[in-house]
Amino acid sequence: MNIDKQQIIDLLKSQGKNDDADQARSELPDKVDSEQDSGLLAKFGIDPKDLLGKIPGLGGFGN
Repeated sequence: MNIDKQQIIDLLKSQGKNDDADQARSELPDKVDSEQDSGLLAKFGIDPKDLLGKIPGLGGFGN
């Protein structure tokens, strides 16, 4: 599933992880593939399987 980098940054900020959000802004590609980039997401404490419920608009449809 492809996720816009800004959605991940917004998620990190909403969790109070501003330093991680700044780092994600510089390290993540514009479109993040939740499977291929799972290592990068894990670096920021994000489990790709949990993204569906945390990012508005993904809604479990498996974009």
